[in-house]
Amino acid sequence: MSELPKVTDSNLVEPASASGGGAGSEWVATLRNAWSFNRTRIGVGIVVVIALLAVLGPVFAPHTPTEFVGAPYAKASGTALFGTDSLGRDVLTRVLYGGRTVLSLALAATIIGLFGGVTFGLIAGYARRWVDETVMRTLDVLLAFPQLVLVLLLISVVGPKLWLIVLMVGLSHAPRIARVTRAAALEISQRDFVKAAEALGESKLRILVAEILPNITSPLLVEFGLRLTYSIGLIAALSFLGFGLQPPAADWGLMINENRIGVSVQPWAVALPVMLIGVLTIGTNLIADGLGRALIGIERTGGES
Repeated sequence: MSELPKVTDSNLVEPASASGGGAGSEWVATLRNAWSFNRTRIGVGIVVVIALLAVLGPVFAPHTPTEFVGAPYAKASGTALFGTDSLGRDVLTRVLYGGRTVLSLALAATIIGLFGGVTFGLIAGYARRWVDETVMRTLDVLLAFPQLVLVLLLISVVGPKLWLIVLMVGLSHAPRIARVTRAAALEISQRDFVKAAEALGESKLRILVAEILPNITSPLLVEFGLRLTYSIGLIAALSFLGFGLQPPAADWGLMINENRIGVSVQPWAVALPVMLIGVLTIGTNLIADGLGRALIGIERTGGES
């Protein structure tokens, strides 16, 4: 079979199958453009530092997370650099142990949401007609509920199980990701290379996976960064409300809840996890913002304003 001709219109994005990597080069170009922004580099640095703190922190922790090292709400000392919490446990140790849960659960929830949202968005954007209406109106019903309320409603019925938290947070992201995916898929599905694939008798699944999906990766990268930011906040909020990890586990959101009544006496037990969650959210926001700017100005050569 003769090779399909390349799309000559400079405004069209060539499929990977026709251009030998056009879609791949598009998102690589987006990443390179995003890296040229200072905000992106700062965001990556913040996220990497906090990720290393969460992963390697327990190795350098001076105590075990459940060890009692002093009186409740004791001030900073040689034994406890940032004082103790409500039960007399070392605040620094529990902070070093508590980041793994927030990061791992947020990342897992974001991946689940991305998978579900991309799947529904591709189907709706390519099938159109009644399939599009059915899928999108169903997702609109879910969008009518605030994310936190929807997750709390389902978790309160089954109980605070980690797998359920990850699943519910992920599914709460799916409608929003699906809308972005559908909008991008609608535009790409009208391109000549998709019409050519249809004319050649390619299956709908192959067209979705091999032709449309590789050409919408750039907006999905931006959406992944945004949803990861929201996942961090949701996971921390659920732990604060008592629906995440249960005592005596070390978790940043749980630490805030446990020590909030003594914040005026020993603020570090609340201030440290709050600062880390806030800084981590800022870092992921900066990355998402850099990706968004790169996507919008992917053809521009000018620097960041």
